[in-house]
Amino acid sequence: MDRRTFLATGLAGVAAAGKLAATARAQQAEGTKVSGKHAFKLKYAPHFGMFQNHAGPDLIDQLKFAADQGFAALEDNGMMGRAPDEQEKIAKEMTRLGMTMGVFVAYADVGSRTFVRNDAEVRKMLTDRMREAVETAKRVNAKWCTVVPGQFDPGLEWDYQTANVIDNLKACAEVCEPAGLVMVLEPLNPRDHGGLFLVRIPQAYQICRAVASPSCKILDDLYHQQVSEGNLIPNLERAWSEIAYFQLGDNPGRKEPTTGEINFRNVFRHLHAKGFTGLLGMEHGHSKPGKEGERAVIDAYIACDDF
Repeated sequence: MDRRTFLATGLAGVAAAGKLAATARAQQAEGTKVSGKHAFKLKYAPHFGMFQNHAGPDLIDQLKFAADQGFAALEDNGMMGRAPDEQEKIAKEMTRLGMTMGVFVAYADVGSRTFVRNDAEVRKMLTDRMREAVETAKRVNAKWCTVVPGQFDPGLEWDYQTANVIDNLKACAEVCEPAGLVMVLEPLNPRDHGGLFLVRIPQAYQICRAVASPSCKILDDLYHQQVSEGNLIPNLERAWSEIAYFQLGDNPGRKEPTTGEINFRNVFRHLHAKGFTGLLGMEHGHSKPGKEGERAVIDAYIACDDF
């Protein structure tokens, strides 16, 4: 090939490559291009609605899209409110896709004083609720359910409230243990949820140690704990034996990783090094609207999982 032909061919190739790159950039800007399946090191669990601009409103299509992106799990806080036939349909598709069901909310009445009370009627209400949660878990192949112990009582000494919470959780655990269902207690930050009893990881650790049941563990929501106390890695280290589940969201804003102050790559690296094989629920919003925002979520997890 002479020099003139070589240069002409080379320039044509560069032009073609530039055209392809420009097209790819345009597609990504329009939110029309999504990557192929990614091999994540950890099991991140999106929720319904997180990718609906790409997948559409149908829940099964949303599951398929999440699986196609490499997500191996899904959580659904509102699962107990779905009709049994819908629950079973979701579970069947997740089994087909090889996905793991994450948490659903079993009890989270943040406006009432419940677990802090020594009251027979309250305890019956709580244990009845857990029996319903057990039935839901059986239909959807779930292992974990979220419990928020409600408000504290400013008229009762704190230690008495703690004892009541422990006793009520023991009663609930007796319902859950035969089915293998694990209640995960979620401390919520006092800035967003004022007046709640359970706020910090050390507090949840103390309670779980006192309940002493495999069906009573901690849900460590890193967004809430960054607001409440920070010190994320040292706290998860100290409470490790009682932590069964994580949820994610950056602070400020409770959007996807990389949008705030938490170094999620370091946290994920730490969890992976410890051999964590559980789920990390993506309980956050999008920093951008539409397909662009959904693409940003996927890209953020790919970036933070790259350690």
